[in-house]
Amino acid sequence: MTGLQKFFTNILPAAWAKDMEAESRQWMVRCTCGYEQSVWELGGIRWKAKGNPKQLRRCPQCGQQTWHTITRKTNL
Repeated sequence: MTGLQKFFTNILPAAWAKDMEAESRQWMVRCTCGYEQSVWELGGIRWKAKGNPKQLRRCPQCGQQTWHTITRKTNL
C-alpha cells in the first residue's frame, strides 16, 4: 500500500475506505499489448470517478511507453 493509499484509508471512515479500495480494484489500466493491472495494485486511487481516461505509461510486460486505457470492470 502506498503512502497516498495509507493516508486516505486512515482518515476516512472504515466503510468508505473499503469502498474506495474495492472500486479502485475495479478500474483496470490496460496496455496495447494486453497487459492489465488494477489502479489499486499500481498504487493509485480511483473512487467515485467516471470516464475512461488514458495515461502515458511504461508497460512492465512489453517495456514500451504507450497510452494505457483506464476502464472499469463491473463484473468482478
